Amino acid sequence: MKLIAGLGNPGVRYSYSRHNIGFLVLDALARSEGVEINREKFGSCIGRGIVSGVPVILAKPQTFMNLSGIAVGKLAGYFGINTEDIIVVHDDMDFSIGDIRIKIGGGTAGHKGLISVVNHLGGPEFVRIRLGIGRPVAGRMTEDYVLERFSKSEMQVLPDAVERACDAAIEVILSGVQAAMNKFNVRITKELNGEV
Repeated sequence: MKLIAGLGNPGVRYSYSRHNIGFLVLDALARSEGVEINREKFGSCIGRGIVSGVPVILAKPQTFMNLSGIAVGKLAGYFGINTEDIIVVHDDMDFSIGDIRIKIGGGTAGHKGLISVVNHLGGPEFVRIRLGIGRPVAGRMTEDYVLERFSKSEMQVLPDAVERACDAAIEVILSGVQAAMNKFNVRITKELNGEV
């Protein structure tokens, strides 16, 4: 069994904010795979289904971003899912909007949601699907930037990025992390007319 957790913040206020791109991917993946995310368990909205022949739990932690690991850790423990069978989908300021990267293990680059997940899983050896959201211009607070909604130009790029992230998660399950990295870890974005 695999656990796929998309990170974000609960509530309408945060819908379509940059920090909630993990939720957007989980919703899209659930739709494409016919999984209903309609139960609450251990501080998450979850759905159970089959992806590429493998049983999966899709989870959207409702503990707010900085405490995401509480929900992820409890789900992993309850369902007996090993750390290497967990996929975490999250925003990443190191890449431009539209770019995605897959990695396993490594640091957190100060991402508080990831820090929480690492702490509650007891290590970093889970798969990450990282979706670029770009960086704020000089002088802008990071906290404000990630909680703002995507700009108009970003919204034009967003659907394709979300779709590719869903494909990346499926590829990880179907072919393994290395094959998925070889296929998806390529830069494809273009400038967004200077608007980020």
